Amino acid sequence: MSTESSNGTGTASATGTASTIGGAGRRRTAGVVVASTRAAAGTYTDRSGPIITEWLAAEGFEPLPVRVVPDGPEVRAALADLLAEGVRVLITSGGTGLTRDDRTPEITAALLDKEVPGIMEAIRAAGRPHTPLAALSRGVAGVAGGTFIINLPGSPGGVRDGLAVLQPLIEHICTQLEGRRDAGHEAVGHEGPGHLAAAESSTHTTSHKTGGHHGH
Repeated sequence: MSTESSNGTGTASATGTASTIGGAGRRRTAGVVVASTRAAAGTYTDRSGPIITEWLAAEGFEPLPVRVVPDGPEVRAALADLLAEGVRVLITSGGTGLTRDDRTPEITAALLDKEVPGIMEAIRAAGRPHTPLAALSRGVAGVAGGTFIINLPGSPGGVRDGLAVLQPLIEHICTQLEGRRDAGHEAVGHEGPGHLAAAESSTHTTSHKTGGHHGH
């Protein structure tokens, strides 16, 4: 069972801008898996799942019912089922700490085609001002087929911190997975062929005006 914690000061955007339409012209679906042996046994009321579901709905997704499972092998089965359903985004909560049955990152990593480590680095950095225990969260993020998967901590505060980091990224992630490489945004600091052609034209124009000469 996860031991990581965070105070509740982390915030996530309540008003999302993600498109509700996926690459195939249908509403994007999202899955949520809560890894908590106590919650699965009914001895603890999960608070993370509802936070994630509400955020997903605000971001334009169609959240599937939250799956609350014990830490360990049942996490793998829940993730595999949701991947088979073709969800665009899959968010887990819990099982990212150091106790023996905290296996969510290992289970998730085995399913990924590629990792996106920068997202988790940003989430841990966002959590550290609230609690030093944020550094102990071992969650991973990445892509499995056409699904983006991310592991968030088990605490509500940790979940909010993670969603706040994810909010400005989620639309770009989804549109890239749907085949739109630039995700409809101008790449800051990345100059494509069109930009280079325009720059070259501008340079030649300036050269003619000033009488300068450029060697080739």
